[in-house]
Amino acid sequence: MPENIFSSLFEATTDEWIETLLQGKNFRLERIVSHGQISPDNFWYDQDHPEWVILLAGGARLLFANQNKEIELHPGDYLNIPAHQKHRVSWTDPDQSSVWLAVHYE
Repeated sequence: MPENIFSSLFEATTDEWIETLLQGKNFRLERIVSHGQISPDNFWYDQDHPEWVILLAGGARLLFANQNKEIELHPGDYLNIPAHQKHRVSWTDPDQSSVWLAVHYE
């Protein structure tokens, strides 16, 4: 039975929703739903493995530690974040759900 990536989206809360959809030996596929959430102040993701991410709905901005400008993402935009590339979510749309797919891989 097929499932829909946009089904069961949560209403605005204080927490981002992260759900593992599929996992294998060398990867993990997550659905992430944001509704105005951002990374905590002075927090940077510094992951041991690369992450490929696509924004399917909503809007978001990412900031990378080695850059001075935000990268704005619109539905359909994707990027690959190398391992140990420090980054943070600086904005997600507070008026609608931003739906991401993230693949963490080795």
